[in-house]
Amino acid sequence: MAATRLPGTPRLLRALNDRAALDLLLTRGPLTRAQLGEMTGLSKVTASQLVERLEERGLVRRVGEQAGGRGPNAQLYAVTPGSAHVIGVEVGPDGVVAACADIAGTVISRVEQSTKDTDDPVGVVHNAVVQAAGEAGADMSSVRRVVLGTPGLVDPQSGEISFAHDLPRWHRGLLADLRRDLNIPVFFGNDVNLAAVAESSTGAATGVTDFALIWIGRGVGLATVINGRLHQGATGAAGEIGYLPVGGAEVPHNASRRGVKGAFQSIAGADAVKAIGKQFGFRGAEASDVVRAAVAAGPAGEPVLDELARRLALGVAATCAVLDPPLVVLAGEVSRAGGPALAERVEREVAAITLVSPKVVVTGVASEPVLHGALRTALDAVRDEVFGSTTD
Repeated sequence: MAATRLPGTPRLLRALNDRAALDLLLTRGPLTRAQLGEMTGLSKVTASQLVERLEERGLVRRVGEQAGGRGPNAQLYAVTPGSAHVIGVEVGPDGVVAACADIAGTVISRVEQSTKDTDDPVGVVHNAVVQAAGEAGADMSSVRRVVLGTPGLVDPQSGEISFAHDLPRWHRGLLADLRRDLNIPVFFGNDVNLAAVAESSTGAATGVTDFALIWIGRGVGLATVINGRLHQGATGAAGEIGYLPVGGAEVPHNASRRGVKGAFQSIAGADAVKAIGKQFGFRGAEASDVVRAAVAAGPAGEPVLDELARRLALGVAATCAVLDPPLVVLAGEVSRAGGPALAERVEREVAAITLVSPKVVVTGVASEPVLHGALRTALDAVRDEVFGSTTD
């Protein structure tokens, strides 16, 4: 039986060509019409029509000329950065950090707001978002999405924060309040999951479709990426590794009560790291200070790194025994302080106590991975919306 061909409609083909051209301009621009035609496989006439269509929609603009051989210089085109903006927000127990980026991905502004003297999370986020947009020179009407990274559980069905130890004032119903207040699409994301998004985009997991990210800082957390997609679980609780039962550590039977530490958190969280350091003569205001001092001390600090790696390996091994990822990224303040010296120890320990031998590395995101993950998540969604509607 002969196969029946179902040709795409002209509208669909135009939309696909437009998206391909916009993606090329984002990653390889500025480009001429001829270059776009060559890279997309379109004829000169079709490429010219495409550019005119995108220019009319305000999505691309002329940014210069390319000197050539004979004839007039060719016009260079780039994505219009101000055609849309996004705002990412990192939420912590003491304040929020907000940043505004244009659709080209350039971060234009960054602001901070304290939450210490207020019981009004909507007001804090409102002020941070408006200030970030204002300092970026972006009209609020051009802000297409806000993504907030928060500790705790984010229900994948409702999008609400369903549980967060560190944010007692952040409650169900807050998402609707924020959307109503800002009149912009607003979304919550788990902070460690967003750190994994940043790691996949610009960090140590770039180009890797399967990996685990272990966060060691004030708290401990886990994000897993499987076949290029974040695994959140049925209730958003995938990755709450702090509650992993560990032999020799007390396992709480009232885990959902505020202030209760899980077993793995009790042996690998910030307080535990400080206790390890104190045992070997290293002290600091923060757990990361203790680990940084141990690394700087050379041989004298090795017992601290050895013990911390042994404990971290229990959580990494449990994750890898189930998922068998080729790569594990250590992120968070403590992990960055430990650097390769800590990562190498964890890698050896995991290989010794399990049948898997993942590569263990330190985060490749230099700073504020949660904030950058929030921006990346917002950008991906808005680009799909804006670039996918060129033929409307």
